[in-house]
Amino acid sequence: MTDLSGQVALVTGASRGLGKGIALVLAEEGANIVVNYRSSKKEAEETAEMIRSLGREALPIQADVSNAEDVAKMFIEIQSCFQKIDILVNNAGTTQAKDIFEINEQDWDFILDTNMKSCYLCSKEAFKMMKHRKRGRIINISSVVGEQGALYGHVHYATTKSGMLGFTKTLARTGAPFGITVNAIAPGIIETELLIQTHGREKVDQLSKQVPLGLGTPRDVGCAAAFLCGEGARYITGATIDVNGGMYMR
Repeated sequence: MTDLSGQVALVTGASRGLGKGIALVLAEEGANIVVNYRSSKKEAEETAEMIRSLGREALPIQADVSNAEDVAKMFIEIQSCFQKIDILVNNAGTTQAKDIFEINEQDWDFILDTNMKSCYLCSKEAFKMMKHRKRGRIINISSVVGEQGALYGHVHYATTKSGMLGFTKTLARTGAPFGITVNAIAPGIIETELLIQTHGREKVDQLSKQVPLGLGTPRDVGCAAAFLCGEGARYITGATIDVNGGMYMR
């Protein structure tokens, strides 16, 4: 599909779910993977072993990507191990099943830091390493709710995912002179552990019936990410790729 042989990709929040699926597809296409995780060490090691079984290098790194010091240390380790970074996938994120009347200031700050501040911190460090080589790929994992709004509360989550789209477009202009493309992927209902934990199995099944192609998989998102990382997408930047099974059409 896409030849990423010899490239180094950092996928944040890659120990499970969407991030794991993206990391595995990029590894299948030839990339060596930095598996970032915050607390799921066992799952991160399992993801790394799966990547190694594909014949690629895998480096698990624990870092809270909403913390500037952690992010700086992570990129120092990447520089030490690989001397470069070709691909950054800003995937780390979380949500809460709360509406505006239930959210407190701590909830708001936590979601914005985890989902949005992390993109800023990681992108800034990646830019430092990419711009001198005149090439790089940054992909921000947004959501369909960033385009149409969330149906059941989640106002802080929807805010971050919408903000990522503006962040993507602006960063794409910054990166263009350095050969760095910046794009977003807006997944729809993707079956992950977080989705089930947040909404429950029954509600997820109900939601899937509203989507023409039903539930998506992490691999579906990973395939879109792999395309954006390849030479076939060299002239695509500032774009949002919808991977939502027809849930939202524009």
